Amino acid sequence: MSPAGREVTITIDGREVPAVEGEMLHDAARKGDVEIPYFCYEPKLGDPVGACRMCLVEIEGIPKLQTSCSTPVREGMVVHTRTEQVKEAQNSVVEFLLVNHPLDCPVCDKGGECPLQDISYGWGPGKSRVIDEKRHFEKPIELSPLVAIDRERCILCYRCVRFSQEVSEDAQLQLIERGDRTYVGTFDDRPYVAPFQGNITDICPVGALTNYTYRFRARPWDIEHAGSVCTICPSQCNVSFTVRDEKVKRVISRDNHEVDDGWLCDRGRYGFEMFDAPERVRGPRLKGGEASWEQAIEAVAERLRAAADFDHTPVGSNSAASSRVAAIVGDASNEEGFLLQRLLRDALGSNDVDSRPSRGPKAAVLRRLADPSVSAKVRDIDEADAILVLGTDPLHSSPIFDLRVRKAIRRNGAKLVVATERPTALDGGAEAIARYAPGQASHFISELGSAIGGAENVAAPVAETLRNAEKVVVIWGERVAREDGAAEALLQIAEATGMGTTDGAGLLEVPDTTNARGLREAGCLPDAGPGLAETAVGRSTEEIRQALIDGEVTHLVLFGADPLRDFPDTPAWEEALTACDFLVSFSMHENATTAKADVVLPLETHAEKDGTVTHPDGRLQRVRPSASRPGFVQSNIVVLAELAKALGLDTGINSQPTAFKALTEAVSFYKGIEETDIGGRGIRWQDREGSTSDRLGTEGPAPGPVGTAEGDSPDTQREAPVSMVQPDATPRRVASAESPSAVPQTSGDGALLLGTYRDLWAGPITELNPPLKFLTPHQRLEISPQDAQRLDLKNGEAVRVSQNGAALTAAVLIKERVTPGTAFMAEGVAEANANALLNGGPVKVQIEKLSETRA
Repeated sequence: MSPAGREVTITIDGREVPAVEGEMLHDAARKGDVEIPYFCYEPKLGDPVGACRMCLVEIEGIPKLQTSCSTPVREGMVVHTRTEQVKEAQNSVVEFLLVNHPLDCPVCDKGGECPLQDISYGWGPGKSRVIDEKRHFEKPIELSPLVAIDRERCILCYRCVRFSQEVSEDAQLQLIERGDRTYVGTFDDRPYVAPFQGNITDICPVGALTNYTYRFRARPWDIEHAGSVCTICPSQCNVSFTVRDEKVKRVISRDNHEVDDGWLCDRGRYGFEMFDAPERVRGPRLKGGEASWEQAIEAVAERLRAAADFDHTPVGSNSAASSRVAAIVGDASNEEGFLLQRLLRDALGSNDVDSRPSRGPKAAVLRRLADPSVSAKVRDIDEADAILVLGTDPLHSSPIFDLRVRKAIRRNGAKLVVATERPTALDGGAEAIARYAPGQASHFISELGSAIGGAENVAAPVAETLRNAEKVVVIWGERVAREDGAAEALLQIAEATGMGTTDGAGLLEVPDTTNARGLREAGCLPDAGPGLAETAVGRSTEEIRQALIDGEVTHLVLFGADPLRDFPDTPAWEEALTACDFLVSFSMHENATTAKADVVLPLETHAEKDGTVTHPDGRLQRVRPSASRPGFVQSNIVVLAELAKALGLDTGINSQPTAFKALTEAVSFYKGIEETDIGGRGIRWQDREGSTSDRLGTEGPAPGPVGTAEGDSPDTQREAPVSMVQPDATPRRVASAESPSAVPQTSGDGALLLGTYRDLWAGPITELNPPLKFLTPHQRLEISPQDAQRLDLKNGEAVRVSQNGAALTAAVLIKERVTPGTAFMAEGVAEANANALLNGGPVKVQIEKLSETRA
């Protein structure tokens, strides 16, 4: 037998077509520009099922017609797609589907973009022999609060069920009943609520599944499609906006296998209605009320200019700037971040600029982490032998990564190991699971590096899986790098697993914010300029906060950042912003931070913005304007350029193209990249010829010992307690049982160690979108059954969680896989935000039962 994967030649309708042995005939025909109709086939869903029989073809040497979607090609295969036998079969399939399918195309939302409609015209008989009345069902049926199903339109192609069963793995959708009574539904008619449910409307080949947000809103002939990138989370999925009258009416996926595999999470799909929310900032505002752009820019420039102090520290020196101005960048494009850091450094003489919610590694370590030799790309997950998910739950932090990991396990047999503080959605598919206590990520990662090298310690079960794999991909959360020494320990793991010499292996970060990597590379760091180059050292986010409290920094610019909602230690930020003499807030919506601002300037949404963002794997992607800006919202690039000019800095930038050119000239590893190179799929600078670590700025001082915090000895660091859930050594696809010997001892006063996490649905994106409001999370205190029994708590009971005088109210949620001695609460929720209890690291909290019970 010929080796699989080699190139072969087949003949389709008398024409030779090149193909790869083993690929499906339908895919080979498509590449050869031969169209074969189909309904059930969808490559994104995995192996074909051959359910609809629409793609039947005639193959010489085989007496019966074959389904092209499930027939692998082989050398010399001769295929016919237009014989009378094939046409008769195709006509029969279409006629059979239309026996009960309603011909309500003029009112069907799929009309004009419906595959069944197109195939009926192209491959159908053109008439029907059936005159009986069609079946009728209640319509529409609410399959979920977001998706409606018209059952009489369903052709039972099985796509939506396969997505639920094999892609998202929520297993909620089923084919119920048998024969002519079969229908798509859920167990006991429960609503289908899952983070990716909207994808079933995209893959439905008829009008059976529709979004309530788009139903009866527009027709195909009065809309436009605009390709862009979703910047709601770090996944940066490629999307296509459906635009009517310059307003976004729908968001659908735009397939990019290198980024998102053609899927979207529901936050990105349905989050567009926040664009027109009443809370939207629609123009500049001063303390006295609305203002023109000229007035706002002049007011900001005047106050910032007065605060700048150039007498003590010249720009470009290697010590902290003495300017009293600082900036924190959150939701911004690369060009916006580049302009803002230039404004701070070159116009105001300040290096106090950061793009991280909390502290992080030094620039020298970031340069090493960005080295192409240890950097994985998204597609590497598919082919990995082993995947380590470290310090993050992708379902909440970067949802599409969750689907990617599941795909690697299901299709390619990748071995998954999970090491986190808190249980994750991926635990069920893991071969080994480790739990470390909140605040002990650095110690655990250091132990893991030693265990991969052969040491016997608490991380040995996880290390064994990684040690025996050739291609290892580590998906790690940025928040673990807030701990001293954690990032350096990650590099030790990269070295121990041979990532630097293995193609397809590497580290892949899940950042805290959407464009975290792009902003760092654009220069939004206190100790690194554009391209991670050395620069004078300024203050980090937490240092800026303390400097505001101490009066050393008096003027603050917030660009797409809301510290009172998103940053740790809310009381300290409340104090800092209250002490701030002059606060400028660039914001998309009104919030608690804008209420304190002296000047509020509007931000564009990702449907209105023009610029670039950088995916966590280093891929530059283009965000394109698709809808009109409401009110007096202006291009943020132009606003920042005008502000710089008002401060005496002529950047030469007046549009996105000029900003992009300035960015690529300033960032060493972006040099030579043109906008045409980015195109619709993006470009990784690491994949360009000649891209090496030499292009990553100037190497800084060597980092300290792995796992060591500044001022601590290695012994002191390693003696920190670690809470572990140790798996048994038997390879399997389910989470391992907890080891009682690994449970940390609780303190005598009953206090629990608090860890925090970011819920997928927490934040204004959910609260400002009417379709998503039902998903708005309430605060939950996640505790183990052992602690619940010890504290006499039951699910749903209301408790007061207090620490050092601060207190929040939450409902108890008992979870089996929470490690005893620890508790977890969500950051960013509207009420009882867990950030209010944090004061620089993990804290111990007291739990007090209340008489009130919450749902």
